[in-house]
Amino acid sequence: MMSQSAIFVDASFLLAIGGHRASGTTLRAAFTVNYEALIEGILKTAKDSSGLENLRIYWYDAAKDAIFTDQHKRIGLIPGVKVRLGRISFNGEQKGVDLKLGLDLVGIARNRAASVAFLVSGDDDLAEAVEEAQDLGMKVVLIGVEKADHRLGVASVAEHLALRVDSIITLPEELIKSSFVKAVSWDPEHASHSAAIASAAAASREARTDSVSAPIAPKPGMPKVPTPALLSQRPKFQSTTQAPAPAPADYQLVYSSTNQSSGFAGATSADRSAIEVATEVGSSVATNWRASTTETELRDLLADRPLLPPEIDRVLLKDCAQRLGEWKTDLQDIRRALRVAFWEQLDQLT
Repeated sequence: MMSQSAIFVDASFLLAIGGHRASGTTLRAAFTVNYEALIEGILKTAKDSSGLENLRIYWYDAAKDAIFTDQHKRIGLIPGVKVRLGRISFNGEQKGVDLKLGLDLVGIARNRAASVAFLVSGDDDLAEAVEEAQDLGMKVVLIGVEKADHRLGVASVAEHLALRVDSIITLPEELIKSSFVKAVSWDPEHASHSAAIASAAAASREARTDSVSAPIAPKPGMPKVPTPALLSQRPKFQSTTQAPAPAPADYQLVYSSTNQSSGFAGATSADRSAIEVATEVGSSVATNWRASTTETELRDLLADRPLLPPEIDRVLLKDCAQRLGEWKTDLQDIRRALRVAFWEQLDQLT
């Protein structure tokens, strides 16, 4: 087996932790990443641990139809880095990422291309691939992000995976702080200015459309047929100049489950503390989402209220899990508090 290492990075895992440390949310639009510095720091951490040269870094992420975005191209052009993309499904979930990582890990071990694998991930679905690579003679080391108050000493790593790797090391805290930077905060004046520009552009497009697709008067006796121009003039949603009324209480049933909760009132003091954290998280996600979204996306979101897009729902749960732990995000009261706080904060911002 070649005396060199290979590094496998689950980008969603790493960016969620680093982004949350920098901005308080896992919403990617809320922070920026210095990928060159981050990758260089990962390489140095692996080299300091094993003393071996690195074969390459495999960078796993997801994109629509598995097509490279500009960000993925930037990462892929870094020397020694190979980007491997899974797909994003219709509901915003990653597909094929863990499978690609597991297959590559076992393939490198089977081909004896590296003697040590460094794994930057926390997903317990990779535990079986880790054991298969170990059976083929490869040592597998988990690289995590330090979290002193966690029983494993690292953030967001499944115990099932931690028990199967050969050892666990951590990235320097300074590397995380320097590589992840919070994006510029939302500026109401800037948002209003952007909205005005977007509105003017939309009006201009409608004018051009009407001039090209003006409806032709029907002959006498013929029924009126709606043309594309007429259809485009039909309102698809209510104006957002006035904040919409809060959703009725029974709308919360959308988020109910087999766990029939009695609501917040009967919660214990510990539960109330967790609910307060969930409320903070929901408000923070709403603020960060509003800061990075367009007026069109805002109107689309409000039109579907009280439903939340899967990508926003996942950010709420991920951010809350960073504060409270995975199991508490399964509690109905916590999930309800997250979503209620999100909508309340968005109402204030709009």
